[in-house]
Parts: sequence; C-alpha cells; structure tokens
Amino acid sequence: MLHVSMIGCGAIGLGVMELLKSDPEVAFDVVIVPEAHMEAARPLVFSLAPHARVADRLEEQGQQPDLLIECAGHKAIEEHIIPALKRGIPCMVVSIGALSERGLVEKLEAAAREGKTQVQLLSGAIGAIDALSAARVGGLDSVVYTGRKPPGAWKDTPADGLFDLDNLQTATVIFEGTAREAARLYPKNANVAATLSLAGLGLDHTQVRLLADPGVTENVHHVEAKGAFGGFELTMRGKPLAANPKTSALTVFSVVRALGNRAHALSI
Repeated sequence: MLHVSMIGCGAIGLGVMELLKSDPEVAFDVVIVPEAHMEAARPLVFSLAPHARVADRLEEQGQQPDLLIECAGHKAIEEHIIPALKRGIPCMVVSIGALSERGLVEKLEAAAREGKTQVQLLSGAIGAIDALSAARVGGLDSVVYTGRKPPGAWKDTPADGLFDLDNLQTATVIFEGTAREAARLYPKNANVAATLSLAGLGLDHTQVRLLADPGVTENVHHVEAKGAFGGFELTMRGKPLAANPKTSALTVFSVVRALGNRAHALSI
C-alpha cells in the first residue's frame, strides 16, 4: 500500500481523494492545510479518507509518508516540498507554474539530491509530455503553445481591466511572450505553458499565446513542436473542474494516474 500525505484540501485535492477513496492500494494518511483552515477541512477530509489526519505540517519525527504530493498552490513548494525532499521524502508537484520563478527549479533539484530522493512534475492539463521530452533528446527547434479559454476564465488576472472581458465579440490575444512570463503573470491559468517548457526548450525559449475567446466554452490547448524527430501538433479541449473553473478536470485525473502508477503493479 502507498501511504500518501497531501498538501491542500481544495478542488484538486478533494477531487483526487474522491476518485481514490475506493482504491485499496492508496492510503491518505495526512492532509496538510494552513492552521486557520484545519477545522473546516476536517469534515471534508473525513468524508473521503476517514483515517487521514489533518495537520498544518508534516511531523519531523515518526513515520514518514511514502510520498508527499502538492495540490495547494505555489507557496506550498517552498514551505513544504523543499523541506520534505531534504528529508528524503519523494514528492510530486502539481503547481508547475511556480517554477517560472528564477532559481526554484534548481532549489528543487538540490533538495532532492540532498535527500537522495526524487521530485516528479506532473503533466496536469496537457498531454504529449512524454513525446516532447523524448524529442528534446534528439534536438528541438521550436515549441509554441496557444491557450484559448472563455473570457470568464481570465477574470481576476492581469487581463481583467486591460480588456472588457464581459463584452468581447471575437477571440482576443491577451498575452504573447515566453512561457516564463506567461506563468508569472497568469499562474493559475498558464501551468500548461510552464509544464511544456520544462519538458522541452525551457521557460525562456518556449513561445506562448493566450487568448480570451467568447466562441469557446472549454479550455483549448494547442501545441506545435518541431525538431530532429520531425514535428507534431496537439489540440486538447479540456473541460474545467466543476469546483474551480480555472482548473482543468484533467489535472485531477493526472494526479490520480500518477498515484496509481506508484501504487499499482502495472505502470504506464
């Protein structure tokens, strides 16, 4: 059985526990939330993982989890993931957009080496990460990502105020630049760009276009990559998570897949 500690009890974390509550090979032992949110989190966690304990941090003594997974947002990486890696606890990270911060990837790698363990960056809302990583081995020439979402998905972002999101009549480019800048400005909407860049050409050499499009009701991701391997194009139309329209439902499913690959006898 895989004993898991999880950071976060929001839409992603609860969705993951819901899908895995009947899996006999995955056990959630600890769910980490800020101290101020612990009382509210306890009944939610108990309904899905009755044996799990809610805490504001991992204990430094006693039984350590087989795996710590971040489903809480960017701050959790510095606060919880890096210390856990240094202690030798394998980790998974969902909030890839956080790695647009200069030096944070290197901090993660250094912490994992210090603890003689590994941190896995999850694919989240996008596919073909395996193909892109393999293509990088032979040499990539270009990777271009275009993200297209309904105008409402860009509320409370830098685009809100710069554009009249409530009254757009046509698809409008709200950002064009590098993946690093996209992830910095739109961290809750541009994790895909950061994920693609870390699998491919890097944050400063992956090109990104973000559009607010009143003609779509789903999150549309388009990737075009070219290199020594040839080329590929991928288009995905992801439905948003019902509990959080800024999060793709596929993000939850990617976490469940990753945990299943760790816990089950057959992995793909």
